[in-house]
Amino acid sequence: MGRRRKPPRRKFGAVRRLPSGRWQARYPGKDGTLRPAPTTFDTKPDAEIWLTQVEADQLRGDWIDPAAGAVDFQSFATRWIDERGLAATTDELYRRLLRLHLAPTFGALALNEIGPARIRTWRAERSKATGATTVAKSYRLLKAVMQTAADDDLIKRNPCRIKGAGQEHAAERPTAEVEEVFGLADAIGPRWRLMILLGAFASMRPEELAELRRKDVDQDRGSIWVTRAAPELTTGERVVGDPKSRAGRREIVLPEFLHLDVKRHLDWYAEKGPEGLVFVGERGAPLRRSTFGRKFRKARGQVGLPDDFRFYDLRHTGNTLAADTGAKLKDLMVRAGQSTERAQLIYQHSKRKHQQRIAHAMHRDVLRQRGSTAGQGGSRQTRATVRPLFADREVAEAQQEAADEKQA
Repeated sequence: MGRRRKPPRRKFGAVRRLPSGRWQARYPGKDGTLRPAPTTFDTKPDAEIWLTQVEADQLRGDWIDPAAGAVDFQSFATRWIDERGLAATTDELYRRLLRLHLAPTFGALALNEIGPARIRTWRAERSKATGATTVAKSYRLLKAVMQTAADDDLIKRNPCRIKGAGQEHAAERPTAEVEEVFGLADAIGPRWRLMILLGAFASMRPEELAELRRKDVDQDRGSIWVTRAAPELTTGERVVGDPKSRAGRREIVLPEFLHLDVKRHLDWYAEKGPEGLVFVGERGAPLRRSTFGRKFRKARGQVGLPDDFRFYDLRHTGNTLAADTGAKLKDLMVRAGQSTERAQLIYQHSKRKHQQRIAHAMHRDVLRQRGSTAGQGGSRQTRATVRPLFADREVAEAQQEAADEKQA
């Protein structure tokens, strides 16, 4: 009778029975050291199946060392922000979102402890406590940080999987009419009048106006060059640097009605010399958000604009007017210093008068085409369908208008 053969020894990992009766699986990491599975198993085959799955993951390159994801979220997210080289305002925003909205929930957790269910719960709680825009921005930051953790093989997969959670659906911003813009410019006083007008009709951002210098204003060409910006942080620090994006560096051709205001402001209020700031306070100091903000809110109240109307909303007026000229989307983006089509579309508004203008243009075009078709005989179906819609007098007018345009 032959000897009983022992089962072949495992080539990957090891399985052993614990005093409790449960089975433990251990597997080698990249350093060759055996490490235990995160859980124990009811049976030996269950433990061996788990080891087979780990071995397959390592062979495919999909295996993630559980110890790698043990770093806490607060430390990793802070380092993530430090390494990005962000603009001052973006850096400040991210640190505020981390401090107020992410760290209280995730800060002390290890990266590999943050799962989809925990994120869904956090988002639901934040949605009750703060605005939808802030929640969307916080979620986008969380998703970006966790994606880097996945790219660095600290976690297997990004746990942020809520569709549309990072999209902002802000309410339609108020838009000032042209007369309201001029009323605001008059109410705020002569020193700050041009700032209001450039914010609206040149689509300039407040931080761009704060760093505008005499050398950037070309009165002969009737244009302004935007090359720098000076956003003011919540700490009051004035940070001088590049515009918001690469598209922010641009030449803005001014409408002619602004030329006199530009000349007067440069003569009366701007600092002297090519490097002189165009906008300074009564005591010659650079523009400060807090001081200007008080004057803006007071003037806003005098004109009757809503309390939530911001200086940035002046860009809506200018960009909508520019769009109404029939300018191409690319030209509108260049004028406003925007790098994406989506950003430009935010600033274009379709009011009833715009819809009426479209309807009237369609009306005139159909009249012209109908008149042209009637003159050529047209098809039986066209004559039968279109002819009853308009009086003969309107057709005659449309034909005459079409002839005049062709002659011109």
